[in-house]
Amino acid sequence: MVATTRAVVCLSLWLSVCQVGGSHIPQEMNRTIQNLLQHYKISATDRFNGKPVFSREPLTGKMEAKRVFMGGVLETYVNLLEQMLKQLPTQSPPTAENNQLPESAAGTASDGQVAADGDVRKELNFILRKVKDLRKHRYHEQEKLLKELSNLKEIKMDNRIVQSKALWELPWLYEEASSLYDIQRERRRRRRQIRKVKTHLRP
Repeated sequence: MVATTRAVVCLSLWLSVCQVGGSHIPQEMNRTIQNLLQHYKISATDRFNGKPVFSREPLTGKMEAKRVFMGGVLETYVNLLEQMLKQLPTQSPPTAENNQLPESAAGTASDGQVAADGDVRKELNFILRKVKDLRKHRYHEQEKLLKELSNLKEIKMDNRIVQSKALWELPWLYEEASSLYDIQRERRRRRRQIRKVKTHLRP
């Protein structure tokens, strides 16, 4: 009972937030998402079970890390939406047997389902385009970085040539990794100094 009440409260809050929308979300996109949620219905208990698909924890870190994480989230959304499109039933061409059906049999529930699926497909394609455009225009560098990170997983760890070359490259990479940390620390120190100077200069 408590879990159900909590889910209903969360649902009410979530719906109110969705109605307001963010300043970066076009109204048409917001409406389309609401329409799709009517098709992909789940219970309030399942929606607010405390296990989000995408964790918000990485978004509490540094800006660079946030952008890399969001690039990965957008890439995952592209794959997810494409999978949702694949799962939609395709309209099969009419067969001779179907053509012989009397007119009274036309306009059945299956026709309505085909039309509904067509609307869902159109709306999913619209959302997919919006996500792709955002990733392309604002997360291009992050997309390249994610591809490079993905390539790291393909390194053949048991290959002797790879092992030797990796050892050869390690000194330069170790030096680079260490210097990046020092640069970041120095930047933080300078920002703190600038804030202190500004504070002292204020009347």
